[in-house]
Amino acid sequence: MKRIFEDTATAFALKTDSELERAYFIFKMIANEPLVRIGKAITNFAIKSHLPVEKLIRATVFDHFCGGVNEFDCLPTVDRMYEKNVCSVLDYSVEGKDSEDPLDDALSMVLKVLDFVKEKDAIPFAVFKPTGYGRFSLFYKVNEGKSLTEEEKAEWGRVVARFDKTCKKAHELGVSLLIDAEESWIQDAADLLVEDMMRKYNKEKAIVFNTLQMYRWDRLDYLKKLHKKAKAEDFKMGFKVVRGAYMEKENERAEEKGYATPICASKQETDINFDNAIAYMIDHLEDMEIFAGTHNENSSYRLMELMRERGIEANDSRVWFGQLYGMSDHISFNLANLNYNVAKYLPFGPVRDVMPYLIRRADENTSVAGQTSRELDLLEKERKRRKI
Repeated sequence: MKRIFEDTATAFALKTDSELERAYFIFKMIANEPLVRIGKAITNFAIKSHLPVEKLIRATVFDHFCGGVNEFDCLPTVDRMYEKNVCSVLDYSVEGKDSEDPLDDALSMVLKVLDFVKEKDAIPFAVFKPTGYGRFSLFYKVNEGKSLTEEEKAEWGRVVARFDKTCKKAHELGVSLLIDAEESWIQDAADLLVEDMMRKYNKEKAIVFNTLQMYRWDRLDYLKKLHKKAKAEDFKMGFKVVRGAYMEKENERAEEKGYATPICASKQETDINFDNAIAYMIDHLEDMEIFAGTHNENSSYRLMELMRERGIEANDSRVWFGQLYGMSDHISFNLANLNYNVAKYLPFGPVRDVMPYLIRRADENTSVAGQTSRELDLLEKERKRRKI
């Protein structure tokens, strides 16, 4: 197979020379682990001390990894990417809170985004995180099967109502809805809620998508078990398939609490698990739809190969590739150039509120072996091509 991801002219076609230089500078910084640690500490201090750092953050990491401070602010980026056949997933990236008002605020924002995107082909998905709709500790209590107080039962009822209101609206508008994953010790509670939404709203096609973190060795089994249920109960499944985002936290908790870690023993096992899940879904595409959220070139090539082998068109509406905005443009734009369905997660929100998301991006890029160096290599190649 021709190595399409080497084409930097297509990958960075939307970037001006100054944007290319900014990207190169940011990934150079991220490649330096001690610098990332110091930068995080300074940024956290500056934000907690209410120092005027928003303009600096906005001009550097925020504008590289985020679409804007609100949904309207994202539109120029959405439209520019769509000119190159790359869609957007507007992601209100304000982290979950522990009180009711912010949870209702998150619901209002997702409903607003659904209204905003219903007429826009460039934004075929909406997204929310379970802990954006309910307190983490409440999910944990439900996950453990512990008795809830009367007050907690009423609170959980409000969580279920938020899920249902969002999924119902997505179904009415025909907009697919990606529901993000959580830590393993609250994921079962989230899964049961999402399954109920699939039963209700995925009768004709997948509107509601759950997320499978394939660094968990048990998730392929979960996919197969749910497939049996879906066939028996006559509903479609939608899954965003990713490697996972909480590995260190998962391993540390397992060690601290003395149980077997849910995480695969090696990166290679995770890669195999991810590819096996994608292959299983491709083999049962009549019952399910795939959003392959991956920055891994080999997994992307593998999915392309499976589609070709099975005679599935590049733009089959049941198969999507997804990457984060500001990362892996060489995958996104080269796939889109070949007519594959591609969507970039486009985070937005007030600069201060989105900082936990940006810090996580820096951590992930620092910890994923090869990710940052690959970005730098490609950016350097394009700089040379442009003679910058």
